[in-house]
Amino acid sequence: MDLVPALEEPLKKVLGPATAKVMAEHLGLHTVGDLLHHYPRRYEERGQLTHLADLPLDEHATVVAQVADARLLTFSSPKAPRGKGQRLEVTITDGSGQLKLVFFGNGVHKPHKELLPGTRALFAGKVSVFNRRLQLAHPAYELLRGDDESETVDTWAGALIPLYPATAKLESWKIAKAVQTVLPSAQEATDPLPESLRAGRGLVPLPEALLKIHRPHTKADIEDARSRLKWDEAFVLQVALARRRHADAQLPAVARQPKKDGLLSAFDAKLPFTLTEGQQKVSKEIFDDLATEHPMHRLLQGEVGSGKTMVALRAMLAVVDAGGQAAMLAPTEVLAQQHHRSITEMMGELAEGGMLGGAEHSTKVVLLTGSMGAAGRRQALLDLVTAEAGIVIGTHALIEDKVQFHDLGLVVVDEQHRFGVEQRDALRGKGKQPPHLLVMTATPIPRTVAMTVFGDLETSVLDQLPAGRSPIASHVVPAADKPHFLSRAWERVREEVSNGHQAYVVCPRIGDEDDDPKKSKKKPSPEDDAEKRPPLAVLDIAGQLAKGPLQGLKVEVLHGRMPPDDKDAVMRRFAAGETDVLVATTVIEVGVNVPNATAMVIMDADRFGVSQLHQLRGRVGRGSAAGLCLLVTEMPEASPARQRLTAVASTLDGFELSRIDLEQRREGDVLGQAQSGARTSLRMLAVIEDEEIIAEARDEATAVVASDPDLEHLPGLRTALQALLDEEREQYLEKG
Repeated sequence: MDLVPALEEPLKKVLGPATAKVMAEHLGLHTVGDLLHHYPRRYEERGQLTHLADLPLDEHATVVAQVADARLLTFSSPKAPRGKGQRLEVTITDGSGQLKLVFFGNGVHKPHKELLPGTRALFAGKVSVFNRRLQLAHPAYELLRGDDESETVDTWAGALIPLYPATAKLESWKIAKAVQTVLPSAQEATDPLPESLRAGRGLVPLPEALLKIHRPHTKADIEDARSRLKWDEAFVLQVALARRRHADAQLPAVARQPKKDGLLSAFDAKLPFTLTEGQQKVSKEIFDDLATEHPMHRLLQGEVGSGKTMVALRAMLAVVDAGGQAAMLAPTEVLAQQHHRSITEMMGELAEGGMLGGAEHSTKVVLLTGSMGAAGRRQALLDLVTAEAGIVIGTHALIEDKVQFHDLGLVVVDEQHRFGVEQRDALRGKGKQPPHLLVMTATPIPRTVAMTVFGDLETSVLDQLPAGRSPIASHVVPAADKPHFLSRAWERVREEVSNGHQAYVVCPRIGDEDDDPKKSKKKPSPEDDAEKRPPLAVLDIAGQLAKGPLQGLKVEVLHGRMPPDDKDAVMRRFAAGETDVLVATTVIEVGVNVPNATAMVIMDADRFGVSQLHQLRGRVGRGSAAGLCLLVTEMPEASPARQRLTAVASTLDGFELSRIDLEQRREGDVLGQAQSGARTSLRMLAVIEDEEIIAEARDEATAVVASDPDLEHLPGLRTALQALLDEEREQYLEKG
């Protein structure tokens, strides 16, 4: 493969080992090409000042501002020599707002001399709050001098100053200088876009785009560069997905058509309700796919409780009717057991194949998980190999080599984002020919994200709730501002229980010894003191509630580190109504179905993502009584965390929430959770805003792959694809 040497050059050769080490460790940049694709986050105009009021808390920010005032204060300090310490307080302004900079100790002398009123500079540091005011402590700064200072002017050529995603170890202007050094190599970048596509859309060549993104002279330069670089990202990714779809479409599969008076008809006949229009429409799409001689690859999206399991079960029965077997793969043992329970209940005597009392059309439904006893496991494996069992439900224990099927026809994967493409493929290899594949997710995914993340799957959406599901009222409980709201929350739980219902209390942490709050993924932020303490833990809260506000009620705990038998026993008691309140971690997030549970209190709700809160909330209101979800937080009203909770409380529309979620978090996080890596390579593309580009890129990619599946005539595209897939594989391996 003809790699581009200039862009493959390691940074340590070009920038020296010290800078290269920081870039590799903190920004993940290793080669000249990596640095050229580390784009500025935004631009400041030389003559303009940043809006200080919009600075993000707890982020590393760079601002252009003017010194309004500087004071050197002396205070008594036992640590300082002669008992006197010095503190320099500098106020900078942008005309609309002010920000305080603070320097201490020996660090005051240089800024005291340089930061005189009227001086303009770039300041970089972490934005924090002190005495309810924004401040930067010990910021790094770079003076913006007059035009006679040639070095500074060269570095900041043009009126637009690029501000890069930076770290405390490497300020934005140091990154800018490094980019300046490698920019000439941009001329050697090979273009992944086919010439006809680039010309047809009026996109600038790649070297020009790289030059304009890092050194724009006008805002139009930035626009040109962005449009071009977005197209690259969207197109290369869509080509990767189109090639996967193309390869899958070449595979043979056995067409599975339900027979007239088989299991499916018997099942439909005994349903106590009619399917919703949505369920009928989606079932038809699935049955049409199953009837073809190429494997189905379909993503079924549906809100919590929209009846996805019913649709999946009918597809599995159709395949059993056609002489095949169906496997359902669940992310956890609790969920596999639950699916097994609810499917055997839904099927009744139809699930008693081979037993006395089983219906004429019936099959065996077996469970296979890692923690089963040897005898049960042996029997389940035997039932699969002999085709005694038409349906198997299990965890990824199903993927193990020992598991053999008689004739695997359909694989249903629940909660796809917990399974990588590789696992899907391993299970696919269990069939004599590739089985059909149905992937289910309860996380609503905006259309463009579905095209980006699950671009190798066709999509079906269930957006109606079945009759009989009740609405859920959600409220934010500001525990710090209004402690009496929290007391009222516990009273509401008692009221629900006294009306014969049950409640969940969800906490972010387990709270046993192994669970060290320091390892908590979320870094403490100065938004509030609440963030300085570790997240609330199940074991602590359960004890406090049982002795305090919920005294006299039967309170139990459930978390992921309990032995599977204990977990199951706790869930069984809760499902049977023997427990009033279940204090749990997010193990209940997926698939726990207790129609009598009507209330949920989520502690430290600000520590959960938007879609996770939506998932959790879907556990209540599953019966005929209305559901109540209380989001408890200590975050101040103006904080982004609080606004996020208000958004969750204000709508039950999961698709709307997933858009909010995406807009508030970086796409990389959202997309990186899905399947394997590659998605994190989106640096310029904003999945929500760039819906049109993604849709067009998908069409273009499909056409390119159809006419040239191996990309023989597009070497630049092949190189870009190779880089993307290498990254994808690395990401996947890192995730284990």
